Amino acid sequence: MDFSSIRSVYFIGIGGIGMSAIARYFLCKGISVGGYDRIESELTEKLRYEGAWIHYEDCVETIPDNFKRKTETLVVYTPAIPEDHAELCFFKEQGFEVEKRAQVLGTLTRAGKGLCVAGTHGKTTTSSMVAHILHESHVGCNAFLGGITKNYGTNYILSDKSDYIVVEADEFDRSFHWLTPYASVITATDADHLDIYGTKEAYLESFRKYTSLIRNDGYLIIHEGLELQPAVRGGVTIYTYGQVTGDFHAENIRIGNGEIFFDFVSPLGSVKDIQLGVPVSINIENGLAAMALAQISGVTSEEMRKAMATFMGVDRRFDFKLKTSEVALLVDYAHHPAEIFQSVKSIKELYSSKRIMAIFQPHLYTRTRDFYKDFAESLSLLDEVALVDIYPAREKPIPGVSSRLIYDRLAPGVKKVLCHKEEIPDVVKASDADVFIILGAGDIDVYASVIADILKKRC
Repeated sequence: MDFSSIRSVYFIGIGGIGMSAIARYFLCKGISVGGYDRIESELTEKLRYEGAWIHYEDCVETIPDNFKRKTETLVVYTPAIPEDHAELCFFKEQGFEVEKRAQVLGTLTRAGKGLCVAGTHGKTTTSSMVAHILHESHVGCNAFLGGITKNYGTNYILSDKSDYIVVEADEFDRSFHWLTPYASVITATDADHLDIYGTKEAYLESFRKYTSLIRNDGYLIIHEGLELQPAVRGGVTIYTYGQVTGDFHAENIRIGNGEIFFDFVSPLGSVKDIQLGVPVSINIENGLAAMALAQISGVTSEEMRKAMATFMGVDRRFDFKLKTSEVALLVDYAHHPAEIFQSVKSIKELYSSKRIMAIFQPHLYTRTRDFYKDFAESLSLLDEVALVDIYPAREKPIPGVSSRLIYDRLAPGVKKVLCHKEEIPDVVKASDADVFIILGAGDIDVYASVIADILKKRC
């Protein structure tokens, strides 16, 4: 569908973090936006406040007439929606233009210059950094992000002057194959979503295909040491990055007094004394990748230095909810073993003399089945671990797969507990830890305020 002919857009799964960003884009363009989601949330309420029509019952009859005009309505859905969803079936059977969220993003990246961040982990923080740097510079950008940025309180940035479009290139369901990047970062290729891909080799091949979609005049910035063999077109410039080595890397790293500074070494012009606004070690690499994309886009050294220091982070990405000299509480979206390892590494660096406890909610039965040993290995670096029931998301239970698979393989020295999420407050009260981190992509982050209150009373 030609976007210029669209008068209405209907989203099935509008409350998703990625879907809501696109919904906001069309709202800002003055187009009618409506949609369905399974549950009411803070995101859906914000969208309703901004002018979207939203309901929570899968019922075609309740959809307003202006979203049933076939020649003027685009229907967008998320892959998490089941194929027998009544509203989705209705729009398909009636011959509406029905597209996945990734297809819409693909159209947008072809219309402008797509700055895309791909990888098993690090996508949201890195893409949010890119968006902040460009937004604070003379370049500007539109951005569709997978998290709520603390700088802007939203997952969407709009510019009517810039043709740069920052997006997360999501490998789930091969969604990133719809994109046409101008420049792309690949942060990591640790196997994931094996319910979709089947094997690690198929997962890597999907990334390889993604690299072939980069424009002929484009750029690929790939993390050092990945198994991936890119399949870029002839005119694409390839760079590498890494904390110690790579075309883009860090030197003169200074960590202390709650701050991190480093020098950004770049083939496009090095920049001294970069300060991280969110001073955790993993953000050194995230920052290197973000600054590489920013330099390619024409951001100046001074603009970049200022923006990196003022980046406040993303909700649920190494997100401090309480921080005193005695106790601390963080929330982190990490839900893959490699992500958890990096998160644990960073928190141990910050609190080397403190006792640390993780409260982990595994995300998906298939991911738990495929990586329970790796989860146990990463979590065993901590002093205490509480494991709650698996968050199923789109999946049905798998016999024999539960959080106990991880629990039983934690190292002998780790103090551990299995519990239901409703028992989390009692588990925290019984713990000897000083620092707590809530891990996972499910819904246990809602207990952050309760835990914070418990820790404040302890102090």
